[in-house]
Amino acid sequence: MCAAFLLWAFAPAVGRAETMAGALARAYANNPNIGQQRAALRALDENSPKARAGWLPTVVATGYAGRSYLYQRDPPSRGALSTSGVDPADDESLKQPRGQKFKASPRGYGMSVTQPIFDGFKTLNNVRQAESQIFGGREILRAVEQDTLLATATAYMDVLRDMAIVGLRTSNIAVLKVQASHTRERISIGQATEADAAQSEAALAQARSDYFAARGLLQASMATYRQLVGVEARSLQPVKSVESILPKTLDAAVEIALREHPAIVSALYAADAASFAVKITESALYPSAGITGSINRDLDLEGMTGKKSFTAAVVGQINVPIYQGGSDYASIRQAKERAGQARLVVDLERNQARANVATSWAQWQAAKAQILSTQSAVKAAEIALVAMRGEAEAGQRTTFDVLTAQQTLLNARVSHVVAQRTRVVSAYAILAASGQLTARSLGIPHRYDPKPNFEQVEKGRLGSVLRDPNKPHRTF
Repeated sequence: MCAAFLLWAFAPAVGRAETMAGALARAYANNPNIGQQRAALRALDENSPKARAGWLPTVVATGYAGRSYLYQRDPPSRGALSTSGVDPADDESLKQPRGQKFKASPRGYGMSVTQPIFDGFKTLNNVRQAESQIFGGREILRAVEQDTLLATATAYMDVLRDMAIVGLRTSNIAVLKVQASHTRERISIGQATEADAAQSEAALAQARSDYFAARGLLQASMATYRQLVGVEARSLQPVKSVESILPKTLDAAVEIALREHPAIVSALYAADAASFAVKITESALYPSAGITGSINRDLDLEGMTGKKSFTAAVVGQINVPIYQGGSDYASIRQAKERAGQARLVVDLERNQARANVATSWAQWQAAKAQILSTQSAVKAAEIALVAMRGEAEAGQRTTFDVLTAQQTLLNARVSHVVAQRTRVVSAYAILAASGQLTARSLGIPHRYDPKPNFEQVEKGRLGSVLRDPNKPHRTF
């Protein structure tokens, strides 16, 4: 039995058809939420060369130029003899200050090169932390893709469901119109009463109210579909089942989820990065060493025209921390607590994954059982309605009995449509909960690959990636 029979029966068949695969491909390629997460991952890739910069030398070139003015004055001599034989105290020439003026254009240039030698393994751990963050970012992107694909599949099925329900309620209005007209005709020949006519009109009014409510839900579903896919929902086609790629058992689904779900894997990388943060903080307790080489050329030095200097130096420096007021130890303790928190998040994500898989699996199993029961209910309600109409014609049943049978059939059909939608959506939810709702598993073409951008920013790096990006550094 096709899981989308009624959805297909009431879906519009005109215009350009849209399939579930096409909708998922559109959302995967164009959804802004996925796009912004891809941009965030590309920005995160830059953390790797930034971290590796700690191993590379720093080169700084300097230059300066300007204009200087210097006025230098010597104080008058006291106790010196006047050349004219006059008492020095009365000699005005000795009392006048003697000064000199200097104008120059000081300028110079230089260059310094600083090469770190040892930084307490800070750069090494920075690189490893950056890689953990990048690989964790890839898993976060995969989680966002999964959430978007699941939301798109849900929106697609919601539109199909609401279209089918609107179709059912439209047909119900048509049937009730005929019923009301028939009741009025029976009144004219004395086979029905005004109460029967009032019941028919009330049922018709309620059917119209339910129709407009269903129309509102359909418009809301179509708005959600437009938000996720980027185009209007028109002529949606029946859905190809994904049950063939589901895990065979609940235990198998849970096992896959614990191994592959992006939320768990990203949490492992986050715990990995937090452990490296502890080592980065501990590097403040280690000595550091480096070499600095510099050359400088100065012209018109100290405001003296023609005065020049040239210096060149190579200096090695070792810094040994002795006491920092306890702030480094507080930072280390803080980093260790955050690492412990990150490990607890891993356990939290594992528990959440188990619950999500079990919930989705139960909904899927229940929906399959509901489809069988609602199929039986629809058949029984159809038989009962035909019988009720015949007995009403014979005067053995009232108009109220016929209206009740008509409503029972409508409710059974609506329940059948809802169960079909739940079966399809819960199958996609199982894939998402087990970490398998990916572009590859769904056969979406033109899949996004984050590796080329990472390799591009890594050009010119020292060495290769320090570890396998497909596995967390540790297992918690």
